[in-house]
Amino acid sequence: MKMDKITVVLINKISYNTNMNTTYQSNNNVVYSCKYHVVWCPKYRRKVLTNGVDVRLKELLTEYAANLSVDILEMEIMPDHVHMLLEVDPQFGIHKAVKSFKGYTSRILRQEFPYLKTKMPTLWTNSYFVSTVGGAPLEAVKQYIENQKTSQRQKDKMG
Repeated sequence: MKMDKITVVLINKISYNTNMNTTYQSNNNVVYSCKYHVVWCPKYRRKVLTNGVDVRLKELLTEYAANLSVDILEMEIMPDHVHMLLEVDPQFGIHKAVKSFKGYTSRILRQEFPYLKTKMPTLWTNSYFVSTVGGAPLEAVKQYIENQKTSQRQKDKMG
């Protein structure tokens, strides 16, 4: 894979990597593709995301994501945990996004489903799992960076 021949074209706040068919997002000063797999659980890993709570949680997360300018690429609510695949602006940050999702949904769900207040002191644990997804393999990026000076010297010689 030759990464030095990749062309990026900017079109209306979205850019396209024309060689790899990867879509990039853009804000005023950053072009990015930051995708994260996120998982979090209810307190004590209780199986409380059932009987309508799961459906309402999905609705709340979808609505709130639009307010945060976070793209939900995939989402699944299990009885004892939440899986999400998100694209997040790096200037907003994944930690702030997850913290916002958990805080907002906890407040609303505990109001709408009062039994969630009696089963546990808070709806969500303080912790969560996050992992980056996508992009070029680590070795390809390392090689690309290592070859930058060599590539630039060759371009300078050619004129």
